[in-house]
Amino acid sequence: MALSWPLPKNDPWSTPFAELLMHKLELQPGDSVLDIAAGGGVPAFHLAEQVGPEGSVLAVDIHQGQVLRSRSIQGRQMPWLQFEVGDMRFLPPTLPRFNCITGNLSFMFFRPNRFEALSNLVQFLKPGGQIVLTFPSMGTFDSLWDLVDEEMKRRKLEKERKALSEYIEERPSANHAKQWLEELGLERVEVTEWPLEIFTQSGRDFLEHPLLRGGFLDDIYECFEDQNLAHEFMDDLSQDTNRFTPLLAQRCAMSGFIQVQK
Repeated sequence: MALSWPLPKNDPWSTPFAELLMHKLELQPGDSVLDIAAGGGVPAFHLAEQVGPEGSVLAVDIHQGQVLRSRSIQGRQMPWLQFEVGDMRFLPPTLPRFNCITGNLSFMFFRPNRFEALSNLVQFLKPGGQIVLTFPSMGTFDSLWDLVDEEMKRRKLEKERKALSEYIEERPSANHAKQWLEELGLERVEVTEWPLEIFTQSGRDFLEHPLLRGGFLDDIYECFEDQNLAHEFMDDLSQDTNRFTPLLAQRCAMSGFIQVQK
């Protein structure tokens, strides 16, 4: 029987990461799931269909607009799926414990205190429960960052180059994820990376690319105090994308299980 809520084929960013998440998640019918930074419901709707009416999915997102949009899509279907407004970093201690905690493209938003946020999150796992989080890890779009750094150096943009270096240093790596899960005492820790190529043309297609602009190109603009200079710099950079393509994102999934109490 075909699924009523498959991962959407028309989402070129959330779905490829969610596919990796589902590949790592050991989900059973009847499980309870906490889905953090749920956004537009990828993969919350799919998760709810997998656990069925005997299970439950609580999907939280900090943006009320996203929650209202997801509720409107859901209507009265799958009443065991709830969308609520909430900050994944400051979840109320009264929440129940879950069989699984998931977060698609969520871990990057834990900054700057990623380990602390992760530590707070795993306390909501039942004994034997699993956490799976996906994020674009270190190495994502390195060909672009390398060229930006070279151009800043050539133009003697020292303050901007320092800001770029600080941004790059702050990005989480697969090794960071593995180390933090192990430090928290989780078992069967696995961190997996799958590359994903992002296609773009030059000029406005690059500058306004929906996957590149939000959270990636914006970070380059934020390196500049003078936004007129930033736009001039990026306009020049966008004229020949062959200098930094192919653009590869590293889809990373971190997975671990809380110890079963003896």
